[in-house]
Amino acid sequence: MNQHITSSLLHVAIATGLLPLAACAPAPIYKPSPTTVATAPNIVAQSPGQYTNADVIWGGQVVEVRNLADHSEVEIVGYPLDSSQRPKLANNGGWGRFIAVMPGYVESFDYPTGSLITLSGRITSTREGKVGEASYVFPLVSVAQSHRWTPDEMNAGKSNVSFGVGVGGVIR
Repeated sequence: MNQHITSSLLHVAIATGLLPLAACAPAPIYKPSPTTVATAPNIVAQSPGQYTNADVIWGGQVVEVRNLADHSEVEIVGYPLDSSQRPKLANNGGWGRFIAVMPGYVESFDYPTGSLITLSGRITSTREGKVGEASYVFPLVSVAQSHRWTPDEMNAGKSNVSFGVGVGGVIR
């Protein structure tokens, strides 16, 4: 009986100890729909007809905001998302550019170049354009919802503890 109580207390202690760790990482902000596809913008650009009207949850880094007569377009370099749907900037570049089509006027001050964004929306088509002098095919995403990440949100749930090996010395 004593061993059973000790074992139960150990399980409770472990579960209680792990609970704060699980609570650290923010939950995903958008729920995938049955028609949400898990594919990258560069794959869509290669086979656009296959993905027309598919829902996506994409994120990345803002390149530029263009305001037109009845809508705004935000060009974004797409990056993979973490479990909280935050863009994970990679050293090897993004996985394609896309254009987020937003209704009405979008203030470029609210989406400055370099800011990180996650959105949910529907792929409506593609458009040929240029990145510098290179020809490029941009998937167009009609945005249902979007979220610009603050630095605090990007760091939420990430450990501030780091370990390293160093060499020290005294100069005399």
